[in-house]
Amino acid sequence: MKIAFRVDASMQIGTGHVMRCLTLADGLAGDDTTIHFICRYLPTGLEKLLRDKGFNVSIFPASEKSKEEFPLAHSEWLGVSQEMDAEATLTIIQKQGYDWLIVDHYALDIRWEKKIRSVVKKVMVIDDLADRQHECDVLLDQNLYVNQETRYKNRLPSQCKTLIGPRYALLRKEFAEYRKRVKPREGKVTRILVFFGGVDANDFTTKTMLALSQITKYNFTVDVVIGDQHPNKVEIMTLCQRLGYYCHVQTNRMAELIANADFSIGSGGGTVWERACLMLPTLSIPIAQNQIKQLVDIALRGVSYTFDAENYTLEEIKMHTELLLDNSSLRNLLSTRSADTVDGNGVYRVVQALRSDVEVNLRQAGALDEEYLFEWRNHPKIREVSFDKNVIPWDQHHCWFSALLANSQKVLLIGEYKKQPLGVVRFDLQNDSAEISIYLVQKNESNGLGLPLIRSAEKWIREHRSAIKKLNANVLENNTISHNFFIKAGYIPVTRKYCKEL
Repeated sequence: MKIAFRVDASMQIGTGHVMRCLTLADGLAGDDTTIHFICRYLPTGLEKLLRDKGFNVSIFPASEKSKEEFPLAHSEWLGVSQEMDAEATLTIIQKQGYDWLIVDHYALDIRWEKKIRSVVKKVMVIDDLADRQHECDVLLDQNLYVNQETRYKNRLPSQCKTLIGPRYALLRKEFAEYRKRVKPREGKVTRILVFFGGVDANDFTTKTMLALSQITKYNFTVDVVIGDQHPNKVEIMTLCQRLGYYCHVQTNRMAELIANADFSIGSGGGTVWERACLMLPTLSIPIAQNQIKQLVDIALRGVSYTFDAENYTLEEIKMHTELLLDNSSLRNLLSTRSADTVDGNGVYRVVQALRSDVEVNLRQAGALDEEYLFEWRNHPKIREVSFDKNVIPWDQHHCWFSALLANSQKVLLIGEYKKQPLGVVRFDLQNDSAEISIYLVQKNESNGLGLPLIRSAEKWIREHRSAIKKLNANVLENNTISHNFFIKAGYIPVTRKYCKEL
């Protein structure tokens, strides 16, 4: 797949849009995927980060500012008209044959998307404002709103697929890993995390640090996180040293810091879901106009705490922080509600949506596949999730394989993608049902292709064994990856087993 991202980052825009696109790009990346970031504004540090990951980066040359004839609320973020930006984008992508163009920009709408649509196969828009029309195949809004199911009514084409809500939150894979280690917070607060995004142009960080320094009846440690582009970076580092706080600049340990904290003070935006995934109770403060509605609706669901204010003063931050520090039951409620809202698997779900139309070719295994299957089945990662975790000797494998090919009640399929082996599916038939087992070939890149493989296998069994009406899957109790996989594929859990009507 060839995928392009159109996204910007600046002091005015912040870094959140690029960071969530980077997270999705990491989830899509693989030997079969080319990633290209197209930007008008991009700080040097972020450009280096993208290039270090092996992604292509194109940055538009400087151009004269121009105004939009019919401006959007955030048109100034683009600096030029949508027509000019679309023309510049076309010069980069029009002959490249991109499968997906992913747009994450508040200053672009249907006018820009229509100009680009003819040179890419599909368009995906990442949005959370719902304040303009789009021309796209998929729309992702990872946020939680009271009216989230109707926010985009009459703003999208009828065939557009919507991915709405925090179950699609674009969180890096380490958040799902750390989630296994954390529990809803209880008891007193001993460690507080402060983070207001990568830029924090209005310096809520300093205001919050000073508010915490005035709370003397509690003894807690403070971790302060800032981006390398923070306008008051040096002053904050100096203040942290004076107050005895830990300062983390452009850290890659965000999941660890959230997991280790008991309480947090921070902004809205994507970091809301990082904290919620790891069940961290938070006092949330909007640092941009578009975050106000987001945080109010999240607070109504009990996922975070916020307060109404015209100007978020040091005194108000101190007062509400003390209120939460005094109320362990409220913090526990926020933590528990957060755990129920986001699980850290959003990237996986979005990747599956983008790869849902991937064509997987299936063929029945034959004698020439015996050695390949022997190698694939004995891979350490496959043995780890199998009922028999031992290395299977050749003689045993040969007997099993020969018996299977001779048994009309067993079907062994090999899935291929781009003429390379992708995975193996086995059906054990019995009357009108069959037990399905599946694994991906580990030596090849298969990220995000598990669901296309199983969907192709279900289609094959319907077409070639029409008497089969139900599929069952038997999964090891501690194999959470396979449990989650079959649930996402539409199978209904029955104790440890899964079933699905065809």
